[in-house]
Amino acid sequence: MKNKKSLNFIFLIVAIIVGVALWKQFDVQNLKFKQTGLAIVYLITFVFSVYLLVKDYRKQPEK
Repeated sequence: MKNKKSLNFIFLIVAIIVGVALWKQFDVQNLKFKQTGLAIVYLITFVFSVYLLVKDYRKQPEK
C-alpha cells in the first residue's frame, strides 16, 4: 500500500480564510494596512499555516 501525499485540510482552510482577511485589511491606494496590529497577527498566522502545509507536503513517506 502506498501512502499518498495530501494537504492538511484544516491548515488549508485556515490559510485561505486568514489570507483573504489579510487582503481585505490592506489599503491598495495608500499601501498600508487599516489596522496594523491585526494585520501582524493575520500575517503570523498565515505564514505559520503555509509553513506547516509545505512541511507536511514535503515530508517523505517512511517505508
